[in-house]
Amino acid sequence: MQDDYRADVAVIGAGIMGTAIVTRLIETGHKVSVFDLDTEKVAALQAKGARPAGCVEEAVSRSAFCVLSLNHASIVRAVVFGEKGVVAAANADKLLIDMSSIDPADTADMAMRLRRETGMAWVDCPLSGGVPGALSGRLTIMAGGSAEDFERARVVMRHLAANYTLMGASGAGQTTKLINQLFCAVLFQAVAEAVKLAEAGGVDPAAIPAALAGGRADSRILQEFMAKFAARDFSPTGRIDNMLKDLDSLQAFALKTKTPLPMTGSVVEIHRLLCAAGLGPKDSAEMMRLLDGFQAD
Repeated sequence: MQDDYRADVAVIGAGIMGTAIVTRLIETGHKVSVFDLDTEKVAALQAKGARPAGCVEEAVSRSAFCVLSLNHASIVRAVVFGEKGVVAAANADKLLIDMSSIDPADTADMAMRLRRETGMAWVDCPLSGGVPGALSGRLTIMAGGSAEDFERARVVMRHLAANYTLMGASGAGQTTKLINQLFCAVLFQAVAEAVKLAEAGGVDPAAIPAALAGGRADSRILQEFMAKFAARDFSPTGRIDNMLKDLDSLQAFALKTKTPLPMTGSVVEIHRLLCAAGLGPKDSAEMMRLLDGFQAD
Protein backbone atom coordinates (compact mmCIF):
# COMPACT_ATOMS: atom_id res chain seq x y z
CA MET A 1 0.00 0.00 0.00
CA GLN A 2 1.45 3.34 -1.05
CA ASP A 3 1.47 5.97 1.68
CA ASP A 4 0.06 8.57 -0.69
CA TYR A 5 -2.81 6.39 -1.91
CA ARG A 6 -6.29 7.81 -1.35
CA ALA A 7 -9.52 5.91 -1.97
CA ASP A 8 -13.07 6.47 -3.10
CA VAL A 9 -15.11 5.84 0.04
CA ALA A 10 -18.87 5.65 0.57
CA VAL A 11 -20.02 6.55 4.08
CA ILE A 12 -23.55 5.51 5.01
CA GLY A 13 -24.83 7.34 8.08
CA ALA A 14 -24.19 11.02 8.81
CA GLY A 15 -24.92 11.10 12.53
CA ILE A 16 -22.48 12.49 15.07
CA MET A 17 -19.83 9.83 14.43
CA GLY A 18 -20.52 9.49 10.72
CA THR A 19 -20.07 13.22 10.27
CA ALA A 20 -16.75 13.13 12.11
CA ILE A 21 -15.57 10.16 10.03
CA VAL A 22 -16.50 11.88 6.76
CA THR A 23 -14.83 15.11 7.85
CA ARG A 24 -11.59 13.32 8.69
CA LEU A 25 -11.55 11.32 5.45
CA ILE A 26 -12.08 14.46 3.38
CA GLU A 27 -9.35 16.29 5.27
CA THR A 28 -6.92 13.43 4.60
CA GLY A 29 -7.58 13.45 0.88
CA HIS A 30 -10.11 10.69 0.29
CA LYS A 31 -13.01 11.15 -2.14
CA VAL A 32 -16.14 10.59 -0.05
CA SER A 33 -19.71 9.90 -1.15
CA VAL A 34 -22.33 10.20 1.60
CA PHE A 35 -25.86 8.94 2.05
CA ASP A 36 -28.19 9.61 4.97
CA LEU A 37 -31.96 9.98 5.21
CA ASP A 38 -31.37 13.39 6.83
CA THR A 39 -30.62 15.57 3.80
CA GLU A 40 -29.58 18.54 5.96
CA LYS A 41 -26.73 16.50 7.45
CA VAL A 42 -25.66 15.44 3.97
CA ALA A 43 -25.79 19.05 2.76
CA ALA A 44 -23.53 20.13 5.62
CA LEU A 45 -20.98 17.50 4.58
CA GLN A 46 -21.33 18.46 0.93
CA ALA A 47 -20.20 21.94 1.95
CA LYS A 48 -17.02 20.33 3.28
CA GLY A 49 -16.35 18.51 0.03
CA ALA A 50 -18.37 15.29 0.26
CA ARG A 51 -20.39 14.09 -2.72
CA PRO A 52 -24.05 13.45 -1.87
CA ALA A 53 -25.72 10.25 -3.05
CA GLY A 54 -29.42 9.69 -3.66
CA CYS A 55 -29.35 6.17 -2.24
CA VAL A 56 -26.98 3.62 -0.74
CA GLU A 57 -26.54 1.85 -4.08
CA GLU A 58 -25.39 5.06 -5.75
CA ALA A 59 -22.81 5.79 -3.06
CA VAL A 60 -21.41 2.24 -3.13
CA SER A 61 -21.30 2.12 -6.94
CA ARG A 62 -18.80 5.02 -6.90
CA SER A 63 -16.54 3.57 -4.22
CA ALA A 64 -14.02 0.84 -3.44
CA PHE A 65 -14.85 1.00 0.27
CA CYS A 66 -18.20 1.32 2.02
CA VAL A 67 -18.13 2.55 5.62
CA LEU A 68 -21.26 2.09 7.75
CA SER A 69 -21.90 4.29 10.80
CA LEU A 70 -25.34 3.22 12.01
CA ASN A 71 -27.14 2.61 15.31
CA HIS A 72 -28.68 -0.86 15.21
CA ALA A 73 -28.21 -4.24 13.56
CA SER A 74 -31.68 -3.97 12.01
CA ILE A 75 -30.66 -0.72 10.29
CA VAL A 76 -27.37 -2.24 9.11
CA ARG A 77 -29.24 -5.23 7.69
CA ALA A 78 -31.71 -2.98 5.84
CA VAL A 79 -28.94 -0.78 4.44
CA VAL A 80 -26.91 -3.74 3.22
CA PHE A 81 -29.61 -6.09 1.95
CA GLY A 82 -32.60 -3.80 1.37
CA GLU A 83 -33.81 -2.22 -1.86
CA LYS A 84 -31.10 -0.07 -3.47
CA GLY A 85 -28.79 -1.19 -0.69
CA VAL A 86 -25.15 -2.25 -0.64
CA VAL A 87 -25.87 -5.57 -2.37
CA ALA A 88 -27.17 -3.77 -5.44
CA ALA A 89 -23.67 -2.41 -6.18
CA ALA A 90 -21.53 -4.98 -4.38
CA ASN A 91 -18.76 -7.10 -5.91
CA ALA A 92 -15.57 -8.84 -4.85
CA ASP A 93 -13.45 -5.74 -5.56
CA LYS A 94 -15.26 -3.72 -2.90
CA LEU A 95 -14.93 -3.92 0.89
CA LEU A 96 -17.54 -3.15 3.54
CA ILE A 97 -16.21 -1.61 6.76
CA ASP A 98 -18.86 -1.57 9.48
CA MET A 99 -17.98 0.98 12.16
CA SER A 100 -21.34 0.56 13.88
CA SER A 101 -21.58 -1.15 17.28
CA ILE A 102 -23.90 -4.13 16.84
CA ASP A 103 -24.34 -7.75 17.94
CA PRO A 104 -21.40 -10.07 17.12
CA ALA A 105 -23.65 -12.91 15.90
CA ASP A 106 -25.60 -10.56 13.61
CA THR A 107 -22.31 -9.30 12.23
CA ALA A 108 -20.98 -12.77 11.46
CA ASP A 109 -24.27 -13.76 9.84
CA MET A 110 -24.45 -10.68 7.61
CA ALA A 111 -20.76 -10.90 6.65
CA MET A 112 -21.21 -14.49 5.54
CA ARG A 113 -24.35 -13.67 3.58
CA LEU A 114 -22.80 -10.66 1.83
CA ARG A 115 -19.78 -12.67 0.68
CA ARG A 116 -21.95 -15.61 -0.40
CA GLU A 117 -24.34 -13.47 -2.44
CA THR A 118 -21.95 -10.90 -3.91
CA GLY A 119 -18.31 -11.82 -3.16
CA MET A 120 -17.92 -8.59 -1.19
CA ALA A 121 -15.97 -8.94 2.06
CA TRP A 122 -16.90 -7.43 5.43
CA VAL A 123 -14.69 -6.16 8.25
CA ASP A 124 -16.36 -5.15 11.52
CA CYS A 125 -14.54 -2.11 12.88
CA PRO A 126 -16.36 -0.73 15.95
CA LEU A 127 -14.54 2.16 17.52
CA SER A 128 -13.62 3.85 20.76
CA GLY A 129 -12.53 7.45 21.08
CA GLY A 130 -15.63 9.30 19.96
CA VAL A 131 -15.78 12.42 17.83
CA PRO A 132 -12.46 13.87 19.08
CA GLY A 133 -10.69 10.63 18.20
CA ALA A 134 -12.21 10.51 14.73
CA LEU A 135 -11.41 14.13 13.91
CA SER A 136 -7.78 13.72 15.01
CA GLY A 137 -7.28 10.25 13.53
CA ARG A 138 -6.68 8.80 17.01
CA LEU A 139 -9.49 6.25 17.27
CA THR A 140 -9.04 2.83 18.78
CA ILE A 141 -10.54 0.32 16.36
CA MET A 142 -11.01 -3.37 17.14
CA ALA A 143 -11.55 -5.37 13.98
CA GLY A 144 -13.07 -8.70 12.97
CA GLY A 145 -12.52 -10.42 9.63
CA SER A 146 -9.81 -12.14 7.63
CA ALA A 147 -6.20 -10.94 7.88
CA GLU A 148 -6.29 -10.06 4.18
CA ASP A 149 -9.43 -7.93 4.47
CA PHE A 150 -8.10 -6.32 7.66
CA GLU A 151 -5.08 -5.13 5.66
CA ARG A 152 -7.27 -3.96 2.76
CA ALA A 153 -9.24 -1.78 5.19
CA ARG A 154 -6.04 -0.16 6.43
CA VAL A 155 -6.18 2.23 3.43
CA VAL A 156 -9.06 3.92 5.24
CA MET A 157 -8.28 3.04 8.85
CA ARG A 158 -4.77 4.52 8.81
CA HIS A 159 -6.32 7.98 8.68
CA LEU A 160 -8.89 7.31 11.40
CA ALA A 161 -7.12 5.12 13.94
CA ALA A 162 -4.04 5.30 16.12
CA ASN A 163 -4.69 1.75 17.37
CA TYR A 164 -6.07 -0.68 14.77
CA THR A 165 -6.10 -4.31 15.89
CA LEU A 166 -7.37 -7.53 14.33
CA MET A 167 -9.14 -9.51 17.07
CA GLY A 168 -10.27 -12.56 15.07
CA ALA A 169 -12.91 -13.64 12.58
CA SER A 170 -16.10 -11.73 11.71
CA GLY A 171 -17.82 -10.57 14.90
CA ALA A 172 -14.64 -10.55 17.00
CA GLY A 173 -14.36 -6.78 16.68
CA GLN A 174 -17.92 -6.41 17.94
CA THR A 175 -17.24 -8.74 20.87
CA THR A 176 -14.20 -6.64 21.80
CA LYS A 177 -16.33 -3.49 21.59
CA LEU A 178 -18.77 -5.03 24.08
CA ILE A 179 -15.82 -5.56 26.44
CA ASN A 180 -14.79 -1.94 25.89
CA GLN A 181 -18.31 -0.81 26.79
CA LEU A 182 -18.32 -2.99 29.89
CA PHE A 183 -15.20 -1.20 31.14
CA CYS A 184 -16.55 2.25 30.22
CA ALA A 185 -19.97 1.79 31.83
CA VAL A 186 -18.59 0.37 35.07
CA LEU A 187 -15.87 3.02 35.28
CA PHE A 188 -18.30 5.89 34.60
CA GLN A 189 -20.39 4.69 37.52
CA ALA A 190 -17.27 4.35 39.68
CA VAL A 191 -16.23 7.91 38.82
CA ALA A 192 -19.69 9.25 39.70
CA GLU A 193 -19.64 7.49 43.07
CA ALA A 194 -16.08 8.64 43.75
CA VAL A 195 -17.14 12.24 43.12
CA LYS A 196 -19.90 11.94 45.72
CA LEU A 197 -17.58 10.27 48.22
CA ALA A 198 -14.95 13.00 47.78
CA GLU A 199 -17.56 15.72 48.23
CA ALA A 200 -18.89 14.02 51.38
CA GLY A 201 -15.37 13.90 52.79
CA GLY A 202 -14.54 17.51 52.03
CA VAL A 203 -12.05 16.64 49.28
CA ASP A 204 -12.09 18.49 45.96
CA PRO A 205 -12.99 15.74 43.47
CA ALA A 206 -11.29 17.68 40.66
CA ALA A 207 -7.98 17.13 42.48
CA ILE A 208 -8.37 13.35 42.55
CA PRO A 209 -7.12 12.58 38.99
CA ALA A 210 -3.76 14.25 39.57
CA ALA A 211 -3.42 12.64 43.00
CA LEU A 212 -4.04 9.14 41.61
CA ALA A 213 -2.11 9.56 38.34
CA GLY A 214 0.24 6.63 37.76
CA GLY A 215 -1.30 4.52 40.51
CA ARG A 216 -3.33 1.35 40.09
CA ALA A 217 -6.62 3.25 40.16
CA ASP A 218 -5.57 5.52 37.31
CA SER A 219 -7.35 5.36 33.97
CA ARG A 220 -8.16 7.58 31.01
CA ILE A 221 -11.77 7.72 32.16
CA LEU A 222 -10.67 8.96 35.58
CA GLN A 223 -8.41 11.58 33.99
CA GLU A 224 -10.90 12.75 31.37
CA PHE A 225 -14.20 12.59 33.22
CA MET A 226 -13.87 13.04 36.99
CA ALA A 227 -13.53 16.82 36.83
CA LYS A 228 -16.36 16.92 34.28
CA PHE A 229 -18.66 14.89 36.53
CA ALA A 230 -17.65 16.95 39.57
CA ALA A 231 -18.52 20.20 37.75
CA ARG A 232 -21.85 18.73 36.64
CA ASP A 233 -20.69 19.54 33.12
CA PHE A 234 -23.38 17.92 30.99
CA SER A 235 -21.95 18.94 27.60
CA PRO A 236 -22.32 16.04 25.15
CA THR A 237 -19.56 13.47 24.73
CA GLY A 238 -21.75 10.35 24.42
CA ARG A 239 -25.40 9.42 24.91
CA ILE A 240 -26.66 7.31 27.82
CA ASP A 241 -29.19 5.53 25.58
CA ASN A 242 -26.46 4.57 23.11
CA MET A 243 -24.50 3.07 25.98
CA LEU A 244 -27.61 1.19 27.12
CA LYS A 245 -28.06 -0.17 23.60
CA ASP A 246 -24.53 -1.61 23.74
CA LEU A 247 -25.04 -2.90 27.28
CA ASP A 248 -28.24 -4.66 26.22
CA SER A 249 -26.24 -6.38 23.45
CA LEU A 250 -23.60 -7.27 26.03
CA GLN A 251 -26.17 -8.84 28.34
CA ALA A 252 -27.77 -10.76 25.48
CA PHE A 253 -24.35 -12.12 24.51
CA ALA A 254 -23.62 -13.03 28.13
CA LEU A 255 -26.95 -14.83 28.43
CA LYS A 256 -26.30 -16.75 25.22
CA THR A 257 -22.83 -17.79 26.43
CA LYS A 258 -23.90 -18.30 30.08
CA THR A 259 -21.31 -15.76 31.24
CA PRO A 260 -21.95 -14.29 34.73
CA LEU A 261 -21.64 -10.49 34.85
CA PRO A 262 -23.02 -9.39 38.25
CA MET A 263 -21.41 -5.95 38.42
CA THR A 264 -22.28 -5.16 34.82
CA GLY A 265 -25.88 -6.17 35.46
CA SER A 266 -26.20 -3.53 38.18
CA VAL A 267 -24.73 -0.83 35.95
CA VAL A 268 -27.07 -1.80 33.11
CA GLU A 269 -30.08 -1.25 35.38
CA ILE A 270 -28.71 2.15 36.43
CA HIS A 271 -28.53 3.14 32.76
CA ARG A 272 -32.07 1.82 32.25
CA LEU A 273 -33.26 3.92 35.20
CA LEU A 274 -31.62 7.02 33.74
CA CYS A 275 -33.31 6.39 30.40
CA ALA A 276 -36.66 5.91 32.15
CA ALA A 277 -36.11 9.29 33.82
CA GLY A 278 -35.81 10.90 30.38
CA LEU A 279 -32.02 11.26 30.40
CA GLY A 280 -31.31 8.79 27.60
CA PRO A 281 -30.28 11.40 25.00
CA LYS A 282 -28.02 13.12 27.53
CA ASP A 283 -24.33 12.80 28.37
CA SER A 284 -22.95 10.19 30.79
CA ALA A 285 -22.22 12.99 33.27
CA GLU A 286 -25.98 13.03 33.88
CA MET A 287 -25.33 9.96 36.06
CA MET A 288 -24.58 12.53 38.74
CA ARG A 289 -28.24 13.56 38.78
CA LEU A 290 -29.21 10.14 40.10
CA LEU A 291 -26.66 10.30 42.92
CA ASP A 292 -27.68 13.91 43.61
CA GLY A 293 -31.28 12.76 44.08
CA PHE A 294 -32.40 14.43 40.83
CA GLN A 295 -32.12 17.85 42.47
CA ALA A 296 -33.00 20.84 40.28
CA ASP A 297 -30.17 22.85 38.71
